[in-house]
Amino acid sequence: MTTLRVEDHLLTLVFPSWERLMAGRAAHSVAIGAIDSVELLPGWSTEILGWRSGLVVSGFRKLGTFRHPDGTRRLVSMTRGLPMLRVRLRDRESGGGFDELLVSAPDAAEQAARLDALLARARS
Repeated sequence: MTTLRVEDHLLTLVFPSWERLMAGRAAHSVAIGAIDSVELLPGWSTEILGWRSGLVVSGFRKLGTFRHPDGTRRLVSMTRGLPMLRVRLRDRESGGGFDELLVSAPDAAEQAARLDALLARARS
């Protein structure tokens, strides 16, 4: 399962074993300063994500890169039944090629609170 790490002013998504193949990378990091907002969602997003490079197991798992018809580019690791973070990035360049990160995690609420605190500190 994809893990979230917040350390050294970086948010890092780590993709273990087979997930690396679907995500096209072992990890993806963005600076805390590149984050525009963090939203905690209770679970799975039903919105249209767009064209994908990766894996979709209908109703259970979405993993990979998705491009919405409006141009939004997302790095996604969603699992049904887990809370999810929507991390909106300031711009694609500072986001490492992505506009948003959508990540399910058992500790999503704690990670959201931690990121919100870091963002508030960075903005003050």
